[in-house]
Parts: sequence; structure tokens; C-alpha cells
Amino acid sequence: MTADSVLIAGISTRAFSESAKRAGYRVLAVDGFADLDLTASADVVVRVRDAAGRFQPRNAARVARDLASRAVSYGASFENHPRAVQAIARDRALWGNSPAVLTRVRNPVRLARALAQQGFAVPKVRIAPPAPDSVTRWLVKPRASGGGHGIVPLQRRATGLGPPRAYFQERIAGIPGSIVFAADGRHAVALGISRLLVGEPAFGAGQFRYCGNILTGAQDAQFSREAALLARSLDLAAAVTEIFGLVGVNGIDFVAHSGRPYPVEVNPRYTASMELVERAYGISVFDIHARACAGQLPAFELLRARTMNQAAVGKAVVYARRDTIVGDTRRWLEDDSVRDIPAPGEHILRGHPVCTVFARAPDAAACHRALVARAAAAYRAIASSTRRIA
Repeated sequence: MTADSVLIAGISTRAFSESAKRAGYRVLAVDGFADLDLTASADVVVRVRDAAGRFQPRNAARVARDLASRAVSYGASFENHPRAVQAIARDRALWGNSPAVLTRVRNPVRLARALAQQGFAVPKVRIAPPAPDSVTRWLVKPRASGGGHGIVPLQRRATGLGPPRAYFQERIAGIPGSIVFAADGRHAVALGISRLLVGEPAFGAGQFRYCGNILTGAQDAQFSREAALLARSLDLAAAVTEIFGLVGVNGIDFVAHSGRPYPVEVNPRYTASMELVERAYGISVFDIHARACAGQLPAFELLRARTMNQAAVGKAVVYARRDTIVGDTRRWLEDDSVRDIPAPGEHILRGHPVCTVFARAPDAAACHRALVARAAAAYRAIASSTRRIA
């Protein structure tokens, strides 16, 4: 499309950066990992971590001042830090949602109220702790978090104010899923719907921790009453776009129950499942993102794409089961089924991501089995080439 430079910032930018590079951009990446495959594809890579080893968007915005680019796009976890978005977009075109939009759409109470007024099924949400004798099952969720990190069930008859900057969301029984879409501030075009993998021990993930997605064709349903769920998910994406004025690519995580998507979170930026959309449908998500931010939506029909797609594609995040120092991972670059490859000698703490694995299979069940097998192989490779931290 263009040889213009774009700055991409986020805790992990590898997938979004690869998409931008394939679309013809010169990529300057600022993230928290600087994985081997990111450094192999981006033109400039700057790793940003604080003294505690954490990625902080405000620090990334500070570092970005010294990087010249025409435009900037952000990924996780900038959606929780509107001031950092404002800072990193100074003197650059912002390809993504504005700080004002982020403030509105990331407010869980405002989101639930707005969608309920439009007739959508939504989980109950509250800032104040529920009554100790409440019969509703509640989750305690951090206001500024992502990927399921920090979510815990509220114990029955629990008292007190709860953690600071947390809120309470009704726990809906069902299957977690995600819909991703492009938006121009008024209208939305759906790009993909997938099942979320959450808290699976095979990938070393904690109870509510995000650990992957599986995307299938129309013939391989992953949800009950999937046709109704998809129709309502399309309506949901359209409503969120119109109410909050979303632009670029976005995602909505939901829990599917009786053919209805109960929205639990809007991710107003590039999301992890979009990489599967590219693999399944052969479209360029970054190109779509850049054009949508300029008001041009793609001529893409998700229903037709799902009918044409006959395979299941999936990805899984492999989390460390113990503190380790990885060995020589450079040969992993030759394997297309593994991404987000840590550098040799990288210290990885228990519960932190090691890498991402991919699989393609005839259906969702076979794809999941392949992901589990690929993760097991990754754990064996890690064990054979790492030194444990005493």
C-alpha cells in the first residue's frame, strides 16, 4: 500500500507489526518483549520495561518521542491509558480510537447501560460491592487490566470494599467468544468470530487467563444456536460503533448463552484473534485498520467468508509453569507454527507467556488437540534448553 513509517506500541506488538510490514509499511515497534520474530520483521524495535519488569504505556510514550513516524497505532494495554495515547500521538496521525473514546467505551458501567438501553442482553455491572447475601454470582475485575489477568470470583457473603480500581460483573454461564470488526465511527464490518480459550491447564493458564482462540467455518459450530449468536454479535458490533464512535479495528469479548452474546469487554484496538482472521481469510488487518481510520471500510462479507472457509485455525499462548531462563530459541524462527519467540537467555517468570503456537485442522476439536500437542512440544523444548532459576 505504502512505504510510509508507522509506530506501533503495545505490550506485545509482533502480530500487528507483521501485518503492517506485509501491508508495505516501515514499522517502528515499541513493546515489552522485543521477541526474536519481532526484531526479524520490524525496522526498529525498542523494548520498554520498568524496574519491576512491567510494560508501562506512559514509559512507552516517553520513549516514542525520539522515533519519527507519520502515524501511530497502539495495541494492548494502551486502551486503559488514554493520557499515554494522547502523548504518543503528539505530532503524529493517530490511527486508532481517541483518548476520549477510550475513556467512554472502557467504562464498564457506561457500556452496560448503553447496550441495555438498546435492548441487548448484558451482565449486571456495579462499582460498589454487592450485598453479602446476593444470590448473583459475581466476578471481581480490575478496571485497568486485560487478558483475564487479575479476575477472581467474589466469594459468597464476602464483605469489604474489594480491591482498589476494581468493579463487579455478573458471571454468565456459557462459552466465551470474541467478534472482531472494522469501524469508521458510524458503521462496522465484521471480520471474524471465534471461541476464546480461557484458563486451560494444557497451556499453563490460570483460571480466567486468556490463552488463545479457535476460528472455524460455518459448517463447524462452536456455539449453541450459532446462527442467532452471529446475527446478534453483528448487531452488537454495529451498536457499539455507533454509540461510542469507534474507528479502526476493534473487538468485543462476550459469553455466549442461549444464542445471545453477553458482552463482557470492548477492546478498542487490535486484538489477539485478528491474527487468525488473516490466516483464515487472507486479508490484511493492518491495511483494513489504516483505511477504516480514514473512513473507508472494506468490502468484506463475514458470512460468505465463513461459508467458504473449510478449516479451523487456532492459536494458544503457552505460559511458563515455573521460573526459567530460556536457552537457544533461534531455530524456532524456522517453524511457522510458533511465534512470539523469546530471545536466548530471556528470564521468564512462572505464569508469564513463553511463546504462541498455531494449528490448522479440519474442525475445532482437531484444532484444539493439535494446539495441546504443539504446546506440549513447546514445553519439552523449553525443558531441554533452559536452566531453571533456583
